[in-house]
Amino acid sequence: VQLQASGGGSVQAGGSLRLSCVTSERTFTTYGVSWFRQPPGKEREFVAAIHWSGSSTRYADSVKGRFTVSRDNAENTVYLQMNSLNPEDTAVYYCAASRPSWGRRDPGAYNLWGQGTLVTVLQ
Repeated sequence: VQLQASGGGSVQAGGSLRLSCVTSERTFTTYGVSWFRQPPGKEREFVAAIHWSGSSTRYADSVKGRFTVSRDNAENTVYLQMNSLNPEDTAVYYCAASRPSWGRRDPGAYNLWGQGTLVTVLQ
């Protein structure tokens, strides 16, 4: 499974961005997908996750209420809608896939990763 993350960019504080994680792999619909981020000079951290069915989601406390993860299995795409962005959200964002478990917060639990997409939030 090859994943491609996109949608990053620069945005003013308070703004929004939507990230996408897409694959051409048909079995993608059987994978849970998580988003992680790595701020400059820091460790990679869990952001959000969605069950393969889309029926369940999990969020880091730091993004709860601001970020929404969703998926369109017909399009083999998972989204991360990010609202009310602040400079602390500046990071390289990655998507990762796993099965049968999903939503694990340890990046070491994943071996399927997309390339990162940079999000920069300006003061």
